[in-house]
Amino acid sequence: MKSNAKNIFILILLISGIAWSCKSQPEVTHEPVTEEESVSVARPAFSADSAYYYIYKQVEFGPRVPGSEAHEQCATWLSNVLEDFGAEVKVQTTTVTTADKKKVPCYNIIGTYNPGAKNRILLGAHWDTRPWADQDNQDVDKPIDGANDGASGVGVLLELARQLKNKGTDLGIDIIFFDVEDSGLPNVEDSYCLGSQYWARNLHVAGYTASKGILLDMVGAANATFTLEGTSMQIAPDFMRSVWNIAHQLGHGKYFQFRQTAPIIDDHLYVYRYTRIPMIDIIHYDATTMSGFGKYWHTHNDNMSVIDKATLQAVGETVLAAINNL
Repeated sequence: MKSNAKNIFILILLISGIAWSCKSQPEVTHEPVTEEESVSVARPAFSADSAYYYIYKQVEFGPRVPGSEAHEQCATWLSNVLEDFGAEVKVQTTTVTTADKKKVPCYNIIGTYNPGAKNRILLGAHWDTRPWADQDNQDVDKPIDGANDGASGVGVLLELARQLKNKGTDLGIDIIFFDVEDSGLPNVEDSYCLGSQYWARNLHVAGYTASKGILLDMVGAANATFTLEGTSMQIAPDFMRSVWNIAHQLGHGKYFQFRQTAPIIDDHLYVYRYTRIPMIDIIHYDATTMSGFGKYWHTHNDNMSVIDKATLQAVGETVLAAINNL
């Protein structure tokens, strides 16, 4: 892109005012949401140290902007790690057109456990990073590290995969790292979540389905709060409440809050729209910001300094316990 056109493009991003991504600005609703009956939950083995390391390794490649060298290198690394952890790995490769009319490679990286099992759960996170720091006040046209927005969900799922290798499971589990989630533009319909849109329309296995799904997005920041996100509550309210109950039984109630927030657009929406797999979104909500996502969101401050092991532990234990209780 020529420099003048690029400057105009960045100016449009800035003029848009509030923070934009595939997620709309979430506002708290006034619908009362109550905790369900307690369930007996065993605390699973999960290492926040390992999850933190996997986040660090992704960030070390540099911003994973589709089409970049860091993107290619990280894709190879993610595939290799999943294979090392006993998954049957398939990389779904295509080319997509982003909102700014660029054609970029898209790699949906899929790790499967117990492929013959009929009872399956889908676990997902996006692994690409935002090509612009459109919520920053400097270096706006440069990509971000995406330690929390991208790498954190992947890091938790990689540690979960390591635990699956160690402990085993009879459940069919599919881990999908969705690509090209964060290259959209404000007011351009369906310009976010391009990887999940492609996967949901072109399943990696003909007729694939799962009974439930969990999406992890921005799950690593200190003192993060995860509310009952509105789209998830429309798609799978009972499952979402059961996961939150498990979090409370494990002592993670300060992170998983029983209050409903407005619907957002994220990978789980497209998964449900095209496959009818009921997928919930565990995603950070920050009521103190206009965006609802944290002051570092889509800025160069989304780096390793925002990642907190206590949050990773809470999310990892909750997801793994939820799987163990299916």
